[in-house]
Amino acid sequence: MKMLLKMFMFGIMLLLQGRGLWAGILDDVMKGKATVIDLTYPLNGKNAYWPVGNYASFKYEVIANIKKDMVFSGRYSTPEHLGTHIDAPNHFVLNQPSVDQIPFEQLIGPAVIIDVTDKTEKDADYALSLSDVLVWEKTHGQISEGSIVLLNTGWSKRWQNFEDYKNMDMNGRMHFPGYSKEAAVHLVEKRHIKGIGIDTLSGDCGICSDFPVHHVINSAGKFILENVANLDKLPPKGATLIIAPIKIEGGSGGQCRIWALMPK
Repeated sequence: MKMLLKMFMFGIMLLLQGRGLWAGILDDVMKGKATVIDLTYPLNGKNAYWPVGNYASFKYEVIANIKKDMVFSGRYSTPEHLGTHIDAPNHFVLNQPSVDQIPFEQLIGPAVIIDVTDKTEKDADYALSLSDVLVWEKTHGQISEGSIVLLNTGWSKRWQNFEDYKNMDMNGRMHFPGYSKEAAVHLVEKRHIKGIGIDTLSGDCGICSDFPVHHVINSAGKFILENVANLDKLPPKGATLIIAPIKIEGGSGGQCRIWALMPK
């Protein structure tokens, strides 16, 4: 696994040579001078998925084993929007890029982590407000253009229990935190971010039926990362994100591997 990561990082460095983009942190990774945090949950049949409509759980089946076939192999099936995944811009808006059309440059950038765990403990339906964003900036400085904003709601504590994670009431409404439309508009129009992410099932709160945040983000040609792991291990700023989504032609999203790179 370490060798695979080194090869991946080396390939990225070759792509970035000559442009000087994030070359320092990638060089540190290759030399073992940086910390790498995986923000991805492993895929398995217990993964959270959107519990409405035709969505279903992840399925894996062994189709060849070493004892019988001299080789180990399997096949799997999954909705695009299951586990740690990316929502491509075409997920909610027509004539926007599909997941295979998102350029590499948009999938790497500085991470901004906004922590609202103290508020979500009191209100499962809490939505990140514009005020929250401005308060974060008073402490850490203005969010830089090209950032990827990640919202730590503390919801990852529920990941191992799907019922607690979707938090559905007797009327079939889910209750989990998300972004507000106001905050999303500000991040897109005033801070010119590359995308947003969150540690819940959706960028919108569970009780939102019209998905205003998805429409704001996707209309701007930007992505949403959902079910992101280990956000509590990241500092408010200083990490660099690398997002590697599955390349489904015409797809509305798909599972992705997300790494956060930080200087030691």
